[in-house]
Amino acid sequence: MEDFKVKFRGVRGSFPVCNKNFMLFGGNTSCVEVNVGGHLILLDAGTGIVSAGDDLMEKYIASSINPQERKPICATLLISHIHQDHLLGLTFFKPIHIKSTKLKIYGPSSNNSSLEKDLSELVFGKSFPLDLGDVACTMEINSISNEQAILLKPNEPPVLTTPNVEVGENDVLITFYKSYVHPQDGVMIYKISYKGKSLVYATDKECYLGGDKKFINFAKDCDLLIHDAQYTTEDYMNSYSPKQGFGHSTFDMATESMKQTKAKSLVFFHFDPGYDDTKLNRIREHYTSNNKNVQLAYEGLELDV
Repeated sequence: MEDFKVKFRGVRGSFPVCNKNFMLFGGNTSCVEVNVGGHLILLDAGTGIVSAGDDLMEKYIASSINPQERKPICATLLISHIHQDHLLGLTFFKPIHIKSTKLKIYGPSSNNSSLEKDLSELVFGKSFPLDLGDVACTMEINSISNEQAILLKPNEPPVLTTPNVEVGENDVLITFYKSYVHPQDGVMIYKISYKGKSLVYATDKECYLGGDKKFINFAKDCDLLIHDAQYTTEDYMNSYSPKQGFGHSTFDMATESMKQTKAKSLVFFHFDPGYDDTKLNRIREHYTSNNKNVQLAYEGLELDV
């Protein structure tokens, strides 16, 4: 579908890596760019969001010689959770330092706090030269919960609503729920639906033995499943350094999620920063050689949903 496009900007988990052995898949942390129904949606703000911002700035500058007549950048940012690898790039997302930019941020609140307070304390303030209130753009930060949804109508900003809202033919609906399969405060799982097509973003999700019924129902029959695959099964079960309980899945778990949800296609995502191109190529050969609907994410990968 021409008006439902996905571009992977950062595909690593935990922390970014920069080395000649990581050039093929990339070393930036989580960020997926979605252009759907005329709207720009960014999934997470890891270091991958920096390149998205650079491209947006190029288009912004090219839109007019006169700075006062340039087309404003409008975007919706969905935060899965507030761990650092999913926030590292936000302050270096250049459009937030342009006055005309309009950015709406949605994400889960942590215990006894709000998303706005968390971002102010963790990302800005002591961690960055500017406080949240010093940012030039118009930024609206919303804490969200399971009972809500986000509706985007053509040529209109997103609004918070309920999952059972009436959806027009050209509307984009974002539904979500908070899963507690990731340590501390859990993680938000997102689904973007448009004209009968759907994308599910399930990063930092550790699978249950036998399947996660809530997730299976939520992601059922989706067209594109972007699923955490931080570890190989061998690393996950390693007797010296087991990863069970870390809040991440294996490639086998992600494959099983695809089967259980009957997703039409699967993209492995959020790779361990220690997995270089050689290792990921071996993994790709093993999991994708006999299944054209499965692939590993890499920086710059573009898909039509």
